[in-house]
Amino acid sequence: MAAIKQYFIDSPRASFYNLNMFLPIQDRMTQSRFFCFLSISLLMTFLFSQRILHASRQSIETAQKAITIPLVDLAAQKDRQVIVDKEPGQYLGHPTTVLLEDQKTILCVYPKGHGKGAICLKKSTDGGLSWSGRLPVPENWASSLETPTIYRIIDKAGRKRLILFSGLYPCRMSKSENDGESWTPLAPVGDWGGIVTMSSLVRLKNGDDMALFHDDGRFFKKNGSAAKIMTLYKTFSRDGGLTWSFPEEIFKSDKIHLCEPGAVRSPDGKQIAALLRENTRTRNSFVIFSDDEGQHWTTPRELSASLTGDRHTAKYAPDGRLFISFRDMAADSPWRGDWVAWVGTYDDIAQDRQGQYRIRLMDNHKDGDCAYPGVEVLPDGTCVATTYGHWIEGESPFIVSVRLKLSDIDALAGRPKRLP
Repeated sequence: MAAIKQYFIDSPRASFYNLNMFLPIQDRMTQSRFFCFLSISLLMTFLFSQRILHASRQSIETAQKAITIPLVDLAAQKDRQVIVDKEPGQYLGHPTTVLLEDQKTILCVYPKGHGKGAICLKKSTDGGLSWSGRLPVPENWASSLETPTIYRIIDKAGRKRLILFSGLYPCRMSKSENDGESWTPLAPVGDWGGIVTMSSLVRLKNGDDMALFHDDGRFFKKNGSAAKIMTLYKTFSRDGGLTWSFPEEIFKSDKIHLCEPGAVRSPDGKQIAALLRENTRTRNSFVIFSDDEGQHWTTPRELSASLTGDRHTAKYAPDGRLFISFRDMAADSPWRGDWVAWVGTYDDIAQDRQGQYRIRLMDNHKDGDCAYPGVEVLPDGTCVATTYGHWIEGESPFIVSVRLKLSDIDALAGRPKRLP
């Protein structure tokens, strides 16, 4: 005990532990009482702080699970729906779209199967009101192992091309130099892969491009194996999408499984946000932000229930509001598993607000198997959202577009539009 007493006297913390602040430490009994009192005080302080923290967390989680904004249901409005492709007995799934510069030609790619299978290509020349038959594509598009994604790329010299990605290992890419009239075969991008490559693509201020995706250890390298960690990646192209850098990690965790990043710029162009699916299904969706063109990202922040779901695809309407389409996975949502959209402002996301509206676009009839959507916005403000789903009970999923203007939603909700 003398040694212990001497330690506290000699310690740099002596001014704290020495009872010059309380009572002189003179004998064993006084010392024992002091340490007993100190231990109890520290324990009570810890328990009290944990109680406050638990209550705070409970309050936050309750608030996040409650959807408080108006709900607008368009599922029964058949006049808004346009069938893009349907084949009896054939699963058609997971489309993405791209709008060309004439502001009326839309290309749509999708697999014959659940997230994999032969890639189909269709075209609309009237803003999605009608669609062509399936167009000729390279033979090896039939070997696709993942959901295809399609993007417009414009290089630093102003040359335009379309690129299509097909993921898992290795990530492969096909390109078109003539607006989709012809395509190169799928070819490896590098000695790496991932899931839903690329979930989103962002043109950077210097003319480079950044693409985002995720992986769980199975497909990032050859002969990978599943891990309990989900990793978000970024990759860059400096030559108009012809080549891509070796991917860099953005975030990884075994506690929250963040994936399928859907990127959108702030209205002033200074910030990039990425909305994220949470795949443990124990939390809401998340968001991360970058203020330096994707070089660094904030710590993930949990979103409200109103934006909780999978495969967020965001586009700005002419009035500056955001239209974000996704699969609803909010725990307490009456539309969980259906195809929904969110309307609000970028600032709503940045400031952790619920937004303005939540819209059910269509009613899905099987286990949340729907809604990897493409979203395009036409010059007149029409949002053309396109996805797959089990739209008729007992039938295979097929591809449908839903058309709307935000002014329609304002009228149905009985509220004036709220501008950014």
